[in-house]
Amino acid sequence: MNSVVCISHVPDTESRIKVGADGRRIDETGLKFIISPYDEYALEEAIRQKEKSGGDVTVLTFGPERAAQALRECLARGATKALHVKGESGEADALGIAKVLAAAIKTVPHDVVFFGKQGVGTDNGLVGPMVAEVLGYPQVNVVTHLEVGDGKLTATREIEGAEEVIEAQLPAVITAQKGLNEPRYASLKGIMAAKKIAIDAKSVADLGLSDSDIFNQRVVFVSLELPPEKSGGRKIDGSDPAAAAQEILKYIREEAKAL
Repeated sequence: MNSVVCISHVPDTESRIKVGADGRRIDETGLKFIISPYDEYALEEAIRQKEKSGGDVTVLTFGPERAAQALRECLARGATKALHVKGESGEADALGIAKVLAAAIKTVPHDVVFFGKQGVGTDNGLVGPMVAEVLGYPQVNVVTHLEVGDGKLTATREIEGAEEVIEAQLPAVITAQKGLNEPRYASLKGIMAAKKIAIDAKSVADLGLSDSDIFNQRVVFVSLELPPEKSGGRKIDGSDPAAAAQEILKYIREEAKAL
């Protein structure tokens, strides 16, 4: 079985974010970037399917030069091929990104296309479903268990108070939820092997698309602001429970204005 895993290269979740000078983007100076955590579950599932049934796992990303680091990390973990569509994906909205990825996926043999359920950072969860729509593929989102075989897949996902089991014909798009598996680390052997694998690079134009297809400003970031600093806590004397309860209620109504 052949898989394509679409990944995004995002700031480390432990990074301290600063707003850029233009007030619309983050300042990337000194930031460490990683594979988006939900994409790790997608990658691990594709690798497990390859180990079970054979085939290739192609990792795909749309982004600037630095995104090649994430592709190399995926190769070290067990992916067999990598495709980097170079471009400033931060200037594109979800549909623009989906168009690029869908066009790139068409150039690669595949049975299943994997995504994480959302990209950490902007929390964009639209790209996977949009790619499925552009390609005309069935999709199952936030998957926690997957079985693939005989030209179809069976996926389990959690819904309110229950689990939902969905069967779909291949090719199909899957978005991975935490719990689908436990992602592996790259081994020393995998790191050394990954250095020998060439990363295929393409431009948006190579895929038959133009900038107007991708960067048409359907969605515009007007401004980016950090949340306000948290104030210190307030301690209320609890020696008299009734008086403490009244003080808490007064605070919620008059200061926090939550009621």
